[in-house]
Amino acid sequence: MNVKSHLTTLTALTLSTAIGLASLPATAALPLAVAGQSLPSLAPILEQVTPAVVNISVSGTKVSQQRIPEAFRYFFGPEGHGSQQRRPFQGLGSGVIIDAEQGYILTNNHVIADADEIKVMLKDGHEYEATLVGADKSSDIALLQIKAENLTAIKFADSDKLRVGDFTIAIGNPFGLGQTVTSGIVSALGRTGLQLENLENFIQTDAAINSGNSGGALLNLRGELIGINTAILGPNGGNVGIGLAIPANMANNLVQQIIEHGEVRRGV
Repeated sequence: MNVKSHLTTLTALTLSTAIGLASLPATAALPLAVAGQSLPSLAPILEQVTPAVVNISVSGTKVSQQRIPEAFRYFFGPEGHGSQQRRPFQGLGSGVIIDAEQGYILTNNHVIADADEIKVMLKDGHEYEATLVGADKSSDIALLQIKAENLTAIKFADSDKLRVGDFTIAIGNPFGLGQTVTSGIVSALGRTGLQLENLENFIQTDAAINSGNSGGALLNLRGELIGINTAILGPNGGNVGIGLAIPANMANNLVQQIIEHGEVRRGV
């Protein structure tokens, strides 16, 4: 299975320093249980919001240009091109229900790009055909719609109020395993210059995000949507604690344009 994801790998320089003194890992103390009180848990929040995060599977055909070996280019001339090949593909990702009544689902454009068929699976196992309402490649946002009843939606938070150190919850479908929840903090805000998208203003988090999490939810401790998980930086595509999410305010603004115009309009 080819897990389709934009969770991007960048090669980083590794700095190794020899340290003579043995160091112990720093660990945060866990909250102690108090007699008669329940243990601290994210479960009450997750019970409310996890039904709003969906698994997305796509299939389609990509057209690729067969490359002519340099040794044969003389015979074809400078304008010569190889034959086109059509290759089927399948991919996985995640999405967030943002409007239960209309069945709107927010995800990444790269999750559904070039797809001929898009299927959405809810947490309860029900599967639906999805239609593409609109997408914006520059910001990597896409809006899907399904026809279903009794859906659960996640509310948008004001991502402009985020601070470094705020707790985060990431929900998605890593490696196609099914819905998975991880947690962390906001590590940085306004990340740019990563050459991932044309429009960059990422939230950085250390909540574990992996291939298949693209389009999934990044939440605050109130269960509100603060971002759409989009990319990771790390060697070999693995998670090393640098996840990137599109801020909720930016995503919401783009979605409203897609709903109104079917596309994102800039400079109008």
